[in-house]
Amino acid sequence: MSTTAHAAAPAATTYSAKGGFEVKIGPAEALSSPAEGTPLFKRSLSKQYSGELVGSAIGEMQMAGQPQLGEAAYTALESFVGELQGRKGSFALAHLGLMSGGKQDLRICIVPGSGLGELAGISGELTLRIEAGVHFYELNYRLN
Repeated sequence: MSTTAHAAAPAATTYSAKGGFEVKIGPAEALSSPAEGTPLFKRSLSKQYSGELVGSAIGEMQMAGQPQLGEAAYTALESFVGELQGRKGSFALAHLGLMSGGKQDLRICIVPGSGLGELAGISGELTLRIEAGVHFYELNYRLN
């Protein structure tokens, strides 16, 4: 009987990129929904990223609920093209945002398999914060 020792694959290094972005959100457009059902809407997104992630993104969000009352949800997909800490390429981000009872829960992830160019194999999550109307991001990512 022969045994072969296998070295564990090295863990992918996690990198962090920080900066800011400007976002333009288009007007709400009604989506199809049942006649007496909850209304659904969509809005276009256009972003300009600066800092360690430099480039632009366009996308679309879908919404339901009553955001004016703090009770709503949105999903969105955006496609980014530009440069991440010196690597040129593209990737997509998927958003899930929930608002309820005065609390917000937001998750933004890099879409698996969406990395192109020097960003092929990218994975990770983006967090954002808004201070005095200015948007900031931190992207924690891995490259395989």
